[in-house]
Amino acid sequence: MNEQRRDILDMLAESKITAGEAERLIAALESDQPPAASNRDVRPKGRAKYLRVVVDALEDGEPARVNVRVPLQLLRAGVRMAALIPPQALDRANVELSRSGVPFDLTQLKPEQLEALVEHLDEMTVEVDAPDAKVRVFCE
Repeated sequence: MNEQRRDILDMLAESKITAGEAERLIAALESDQPPAASNRDVRPKGRAKYLRVVVDALEDGEPARVNVRVPLQLLRAGVRMAALIPPQALDRANVELSRSGVPFDLTQLKPEQLEALVEHLDEMTVEVDAPDAKVRVFCE
């Protein structure tokens, strides 16, 4: 246990702070420290099955967490289904995506390209640290 964490627990034991304040302080400490490698982050090499997005943040001073796990099979199925959509519908979808600020061309998405993307995602972890949030995107 590090010294700062022990100090917080000591203040809690001496009733100088509340349990909620101690929890917020410890969460703030953890967000300032680099993540330690844990067994849950280590995946045996093989084919990835899930795309994970993990967000740890403070919302109104309270710790908040978002943990999304999307099966890659769902992405693969979606790309295959997109091939069944008529070109006129894809064009309209592209216009609406662009209007919403998403510059993505659905007509260019091909199943073989998705497999290459998944292979590269499997070897990559994206981490974004902000003053009050941490975002991780990775495959497992």
